[in-house]
Amino acid sequence: MSEPYAAKHYALRAQDYVASTVHSQGCDLDRLESLVAGKKLRRVLDIGCGGGHVTYRLAPLVGEVVACDVTGPMLDAVAQEAARQGLSNVTTVQAPAEKLPFEHESFDAVFCRFTTHHWSEALAGLREARRVLAPSGVALFIDVTAPPFGLLDSWLQSMELLRDISHVRDYTVAEWTTLLGQAGFILQSVGTHRLRMDFESWVARTKTPPERVAAIRSLQQAAPDDVTRYFGIEADGSFMIDVSSFQVAPL
Repeated sequence: MSEPYAAKHYALRAQDYVASTVHSQGCDLDRLESLVAGKKLRRVLDIGCGGGHVTYRLAPLVGEVVACDVTGPMLDAVAQEAARQGLSNVTTVQAPAEKLPFEHESFDAVFCRFTTHHWSEALAGLREARRVLAPSGVALFIDVTAPPFGLLDSWLQSMELLRDISHVRDYTVAEWTTLLGQAGFILQSVGTHRLRMDFESWVARTKTPPERVAAIRSLQQAAPDDVTRYFGIEADGSFMIDVSSFQVAPL
């Protein structure tokens, strides 16, 4: 599944992600802010910026934020929201994570939140993040992570793909650790928390067609007890996911 496909898929969903409560809040955003506060960083990169919530949080704390995404309308929405908030130091750039149009070592920090699971080549994207990060820089990758058990992993990926056909994979923490090492990063810390997904807003945000919403609900209702228990599947389809934050530095 190519990045242009993902761009086309999200072109009509831009404003939904700018307005998303799930994306605009969270302890992971707080952690991200704490990494930057007081450090007077000159230039930072938000890869796969989506609705721009990392960008909005960091802009008051740094010299410049470059918000990069493969979807043009998403970047238009981010630029409009940044202007509305009076954030004059936000620049938008359209590009896939696997081919960033930036010079080597040109950013003091790199951040990536809730987007790696869309990348067609995760390792290539992570290597690009490493390439553009300064030797003394810091990076934080945040994404949904899959459970380390085949049954639970399969059910999560199935629900995700039915909901959003641009989904590639929610990686496990072990897979993330391997990928980051292969990309040239030293893993400094990992934090995982659980996040409740309200079913109605979850499928509305991606404009999931009714037949696939019905398929997800059918899967959930037929799920083994272990699946229902782990994901905390509720009567209306709402459920819990794991979100992990990986703080890294260049090797």
